[in-house]
Amino acid sequence: MNDRTPQGLLPFTVPRHAFIPRQAFATAQWNGEKYWIDRDKDSEQWWRMVHANTAIVTQIDDGETELTPETVRNTFNFTCSSSAPALVFSFLNLLRPRPGDTVLEVGTGTGWTAGLLSALLGDEQVVSVEVDPALAAIAGRNLAAVGRSPHLVIGDGSAGAPDLAPFDGVHVTCGIHDIPYAWIEQTRPGGRVVLPWTPVYRVTALTVAEDGTASGRFHDACAFMAMRNQRRLPGSEVPGDAEDRESITSADPRAVAGPSPGRRAFMAGILPGIDVSGFEQDNGDFVAVLHGGYSHAWVKSSGERTQVEQRGERDLWEEAVAAHEKWVDCGSPEIDRFGLTVSPGGQHVWLDSPEHLLHAMR
Repeated sequence: MNDRTPQGLLPFTVPRHAFIPRQAFATAQWNGEKYWIDRDKDSEQWWRMVHANTAIVTQIDDGETELTPETVRNTFNFTCSSSAPALVFSFLNLLRPRPGDTVLEVGTGTGWTAGLLSALLGDEQVVSVEVDPALAAIAGRNLAAVGRSPHLVIGDGSAGAPDLAPFDGVHVTCGIHDIPYAWIEQTRPGGRVVLPWTPVYRVTALTVAEDGTASGRFHDACAFMAMRNQRRLPGSEVPGDAEDRESITSADPRAVAGPSPGRRAFMAGILPGIDVSGFEQDNGDFVAVLHGGYSHAWVKSSGERTQVEQRGERDLWEEAVAAHEKWVDCGSPEIDRFGLTVSPGGQHVWLDSPEHLLHAMR
């Protein structure tokens, strides 16, 4: 038993293998290696991967493209998966479900997590919303095969399930940039909302207060497929007639757009709506990409020269450099000092306590 499994929720009560198709694409979490698994051709490998700590892709391109060894390796558009068990139980541990609770799940997917929640709480206590009717049908069959029947709803999960509210917890299985306030409204005070918040790529656990706000901290690193109506960052499209602006910068893009979780959280607070990411290329060059605010920036460091190309109404690179300097001036706080508050007025990152909200630079 995983030592992070909530009390009474044992993995073998709802076996994962009942929710995995005969053919799928698995990624081992311990080394990142990828495997095409086929129960008919290699049942031993299929069983080994299904019962290991693997993330397993079960759909690509919203189901418009058949999942095959060739198609899955030629796309990044993964649209349904079974998350790695360690991450599943990390989410459920933060949700803290207890017998008698009612839980809303957003994103049924394969149905495995809905089944686990049903085994703990009772079928009638679990509502799971799935936007894709085909996935919902498959999940329904998977759940029926293991004797579980939570309330399955086909619809836009960002609206929650107002007719079945209130809930004691909301469990979200897709990446979220803008947290719908409906989830907070539909959760009882003291209840929990647990979701993958994509600006920091972290599991985020919020507790709902009597005043209708919800606050909490960031936890394990995670990467989830974006909620379908949030796949495009608002304001990420740059006007077609925008002119390119080229320059040279002395700022180190590895510092400004590198992997520091604390820096990413700080930037999410003072540059809301702006995505800042960076990656090392095979030849040793570093590339930073920034977008949002109807603007875009591309920064490449090659040797001693760092070139900047920008388009749109904002100079995102200069804003990111200024934000990085503010983070350093604050002592370069790491991720464990940050948290998030959601209210009717929006979502705000804070440092050390909800009373210390970070304010946008613009």
